[in-house]
Amino acid sequence: MGQNSDRRARILLINPNSNEATTTMMVAIARSAAADGFDVVGATATRAPTMIVSADALEVAALEVEEIARLRGGECDGVIVSAFGDPGLTGIKAAMKLTAVGIGESAMLEAAGTGRRFGVATTTPLLKANIDALPDTLGLRASYTGTRFADGDPQQLMRDSAQLRAALAGAVEACIVRDRAEAVIIGGGPLGEAARELQPMFAAPIIAPIPSAVRRIIRLVAA
Repeated sequence: MGQNSDRRARILLINPNSNEATTTMMVAIARSAAADGFDVVGATATRAPTMIVSADALEVAALEVEEIARLRGGECDGVIVSAFGDPGLTGIKAAMKLTAVGIGESAMLEAAGTGRRFGVATTTPLLKANIDALPDTLGLRASYTGTRFADGDPQQLMRDSAQLRAALAGAVEACIVRDRAEAVIIGGGPLGEAARELQPMFAAPIIAPIPSAVRRIIRLVAA
């Protein structure tokens, strides 16, 4: 680190998906949301799938996320776990003296922060139970309207940004119209660019989880 970077707080963003391109995209989003005086560096898992779409993959990723945090956490002021199921976050908080947040918990806390009812729009139906469990953990069950899933195979959608955006827009609309959600979270780290593109398409707030996590980790580090 150079002289100037020594004066900057460093945030480690861990991508539990084993995809370097996704890490690059997520770090860019995080840096654009970070305040002056904060830098974001990325780390990528190597043992998980390129996109986590099942509970088993989430569990495998959790172990590696904790390993990465142990290996690299000492060089950073805070850690972001950048997959919506927050794999490994509980272990990091329990076992390590690290300030850490997950994009799932951060997005839900922000979405419900003014007493709003909120839903989740995402692409991974096999993670429904994991997503549904998170509001209970955070004490937000009364505010949670449920999760709607984009039509289409998650992997295929990720290969076509226009198709992904259209499919997610349909899920967002279902959250708002059918479930009466007052804010909708785009549930997934790899969906970061789509979340940004969807925000101007709806009057209701669309919550992008990576910026939510950046705002939260900065508050915690600054405190």
